[in-house]
Amino acid sequence: MPLTNQAINKIFHLILIKPSHYDDDGYVIQWVKSTMPSNTLAALNGLALDCIKRQVLGDNVEIRITAIDETNTRIKVKNLVRLIKESDGLGLVGLAGVQSNQFPRAVDLAKQFREADIQVCIGGFHVSGCIAMLPEITDDLQSAMDAGISLFAGELEDNRLDELLRAAYHRKLKPLYDYMSDLPALNGEPTPFLPTAQIKRVAGSRTTFDAGRGCPFLCSFCTIINVQGRKSRNRTAEDVEHIIRTNIDQGINSFFITDDNFARNQDWETIYDRLISLREVQGLRFSLFIQVDTMCHKIPHFIEKSQRAGVKRVFIGLENINPDTLKQARKGQNRITEYRAMFQAWHNAGALTYAGYILGFPNDTPATIERDIKIIQREIPVDILQFFILTPLPGSEDHKKLYEAGVPMDPDYNNYDTEHVITAHPHMSADELKKIYYKAWDLYYSPEHVMTMMRRAAIWCNKPKRVMRKAFFYYACIKLEGKHPLEGGVIRRKYRRDRRPGLPLENPLLFYPAYIGEMLVKYSRFLVMQMQYKRILKQVENEDQSCNNEDIAMQAVNNDEINQLEMYSFTEAARISTDKLRRRQAV
Repeated sequence: MPLTNQAINKIFHLILIKPSHYDDDGYVIQWVKSTMPSNTLAALNGLALDCIKRQVLGDNVEIRITAIDETNTRIKVKNLVRLIKESDGLGLVGLAGVQSNQFPRAVDLAKQFREADIQVCIGGFHVSGCIAMLPEITDDLQSAMDAGISLFAGELEDNRLDELLRAAYHRKLKPLYDYMSDLPALNGEPTPFLPTAQIKRVAGSRTTFDAGRGCPFLCSFCTIINVQGRKSRNRTAEDVEHIIRTNIDQGINSFFITDDNFARNQDWETIYDRLISLREVQGLRFSLFIQVDTMCHKIPHFIEKSQRAGVKRVFIGLENINPDTLKQARKGQNRITEYRAMFQAWHNAGALTYAGYILGFPNDTPATIERDIKIIQREIPVDILQFFILTPLPGSEDHKKLYEAGVPMDPDYNNYDTEHVITAHPHMSADELKKIYYKAWDLYYSPEHVMTMMRRAAIWCNKPKRVMRKAFFYYACIKLEGKHPLEGGVIRRKYRRDRRPGLPLENPLLFYPAYIGEMLVKYSRFLVMQMQYKRILKQVENEDQSCNNEDIAMQAVNNDEINQLEMYSFTEAARISTDKLRRRQAV
């Protein structure tokens, strides 16, 4: 007598977790709402949904997905273990998109699952970067494999998730899956997707997708080029349209395109033309946040089409204003003489500009960093500037050189978050570099410069409030929470038992009063800061902006003005760049 479907059905649980990392006190960094959505989580969830559709484990096995971003959701290991145990142990926990600073937390979680005999695999930039760049398996990776944790280097497209799921189903996971020499094409692959419930846990309800992977440049501090390659691999315009429509259908219309440099996506124009049609012909409403390089304004029609395609925010890797430093970092594509024109072009397109700035290059000192920030404030019309400490991230050329030379680096990967000092600097002690890092935020987000930023926004797009809100959030994250805005969020969560192994559990009679007191102090200061920013906004809104025409950052660059700019003359390398500019303008 044949078995019924009910008798032969099995359930396989795929638990996808994007881990957070620990703060300096050992507590998991977590928020009621986090700032940045996880593209890896969305990409793997999309691939897993396709596996379900194709029944990769057979028509008698139901795959159930649980996707969790630890930056906004507490991981309850016992509950997840129970879920898998109730399905006769059929399941896999995938710790996804794990960066170096998240690797210790990922391993700590993985060990808890392994103690319950649950299969676990860790993938992401740390594993992939180490495998790609280093001559041998590092101690931390080997230790993880010795604990029964599988590692995955590379990307899961091209049906590789099928292989992983089948191996887990038969309890035959390999210690290491290495696909670093075989980066898959993206066209026609299942697209990233997260359900609304997940997206709503991110401030602004923004979701994410990658329209392409890879970057053609050679920045020595970058991991992208060694993990995702230098060749552009792109999704099709049809894929991108599917992502937009699917999310709009579930009420989501804000998107972060995670391409490290969308301007160098070979299909940017085809994708933009499709998005422009969706907006202008079909009337769909959505906005985009993209990342580009400092020469994107030289690409014909790029900024114009960005505006029409719905780009409202742009992140630019400014990194530094000293040409010598940029050359040392192999970031020769950044030309300081183009910075003002580039930012002005984006402002004229109505986009809010964000820029990254790295502190701790070999030539830096506290004095030169302060000087450079003042130059930026006066001469470059960037809105939101965010600072990072130069960090030799595993997967970068910088890390490889230090590793092979035996140069001491911090052995705790939890600190590789671009906020800690990882290795010795030639001109600053670790304490001096950390102090100037925090001072840089104070200098840039001074009340005087915040007012300047709002005035510029009032002139360009009549939206000073938009700049005020973003500037306030970025500065408040650093000043009140002590966390970089990119890993910040809304209302910090802290759980007594979610502390790093090796650190003692605090007495609840001490922990909870201290936590409540900390929150009261922080949000009292929050209100004071907010009132200050609102006073500045009110003053700007009441001004006659036609009087604010002396701001040199908003003036077009020409030969007559070059001598007025300190940025063009503060170093010998800057003067050489200026001479080249003069010669180009004279032609």
